[in-house]
Amino acid sequence: MNPDLSLTKPYPFTRLRALLSDSKLPDGIEHISLSIGEPKHAAPEAVIRALFDSSKLFEKYPATTGALELRTAISDWIFRRYGVKTDPLTQILPTNGSREALFSFTQAYIDRTKSPFVILPCPFYQIYEGASLMAGATPYYCPQTAENNFAMDLDSVPEEVLRNTQLVFVCSPSNPTGKVLNLEDWKKLFSYSDKYGFVIGSDECYSEIYFDEEKPPLGALEAAKLLGRDNFERLIVFSSLSKRSNIPGMRTGFVAGDAALIKPYLLYRTYHGCAMSGPIQQASIAAWNDEEHVRESRRLYKEKFATAVPLMSKTLGISMPDASFYLWAKTPIDDQEYAKRLYEEKAITVLPGSFLSRDCGGLNPGRGYIRIALVATVPEVKEAARRISEFNPK
Repeated sequence: MNPDLSLTKPYPFTRLRALLSDSKLPDGIEHISLSIGEPKHAAPEAVIRALFDSSKLFEKYPATTGALELRTAISDWIFRRYGVKTDPLTQILPTNGSREALFSFTQAYIDRTKSPFVILPCPFYQIYEGASLMAGATPYYCPQTAENNFAMDLDSVPEEVLRNTQLVFVCSPSNPTGKVLNLEDWKKLFSYSDKYGFVIGSDECYSEIYFDEEKPPLGALEAAKLLGRDNFERLIVFSSLSKRSNIPGMRTGFVAGDAALIKPYLLYRTYHGCAMSGPIQQASIAAWNDEEHVRESRRLYKEKFATAVPLMSKTLGISMPDASFYLWAKTPIDDQEYAKRLYEEKAITVLPGSFLSRDCGGLNPGRGYIRIALVATVPEVKEAARRISEFNPK
């Protein structure tokens, strides 16, 4: 087996199960899980119908490139959403969700013979770390804290690391902080990419969960266009329907950006054997072509945040995120102890922030925080917020 497997760390939810393994839920209280970023809103009927109406396509091998109809639907969505034109033949590739693509792109791109670094935000989505390690790269953790407004500060990265960096992951809107990069942030990232030659991998799976219909989050492709980088040089965007359309089990998304990067990545995927099945492609087309269900999801999230933030802020350090369905909450005690006691006393599961971080720069930027995923139903979130408002451990 690949010896680099031994370098990976237990996944956050494996650690959470271990933390709660000797805990018992309180009697007479319904358990509410706010730990996993799995949307609980209903999947769109049109998407489910398209899946089953095209079930005969299960009898055919799908092309790794995906159907042109799907790539065109994605390209059209990108134009409607960001005002950016993309070539569906060379700048877009369907993937089985963003998680699979984040991992496989890293394997395809990293040249392990050059002692490479991959820069990660910290806290972070753990796939970035595992993908880097198994590609033969050394992760460099860039702390995102309240003191730096949860931004990735490349100025703090040593010159030697930057010179040997091949890939920088960014997540906007961020998991777990909800931070959205602005145009100045992107301008700085692009300038570093130009200077040191690294690729920017922009994880945008939360891009469609925001609170003002008139102010959607800025995306990397949009920022590139605004800054005159129409060929998206050294930029790859990862997107997904899991959060946008409430279909995480379908495993469907795309990569878009630099055609010079997508061409060899397609070759890798051809051997990797990860083509999207025909019915999933048809369901994806239906999802990308419809915005009504997305707006309804945003309405529900907005309602949940409007209730949860005022209540939870009575006992936790909380402010509204720029976007996404997470609250990054400062705890009055150790984050792991808080999560364990909240489970045992109030029957609510949340994720300790230290499970999403690593020690870097002499601190673990996730320690003393919890991630709360407002993915449950509106009544469940309201009830969870009430319980948390009454939970004030000392």
